[in-house]
Amino acid sequence: MRVTIAVVKVLSALLEEPDRFRYGLDLMTVTGLPSGTLYPLLRRMQDAGWVTAEWERLDPVAAARPARRYYRLTAEGIQQAQQALADLRATTTVHRPADAPRPRPAW
Repeated sequence: MRVTIAVVKVLSALLEEPDRFRYGLDLMTVTGLPSGTLYPLLRRMQDAGWVTAEWERLDPVAAARPARRYYRLTAEGIQQAQQALADLRATTTVHRPADAPRPRPAW
């Protein structure tokens, strides 16, 4: 799976509490991703075996809301997420824009 900024946001959110199931609106709030980005991404993560999903058992009439689908990282997903974030940290460097003034020497 290609690790994009959106993937990193979702992985980071799910890694905060890897044993906790989180639902879509919660993940949208934490990551800042719109539903049109988040849900296809979660589906790809499911297809890759990184995420598992379960529907909430609930009577939508009694609860006055639709059932939620909860997502959680699998054991493989936790390993892949940790590795992807470690790789990202290892390759990320701070770049100075080309037109930024160069620092003056101390002498």
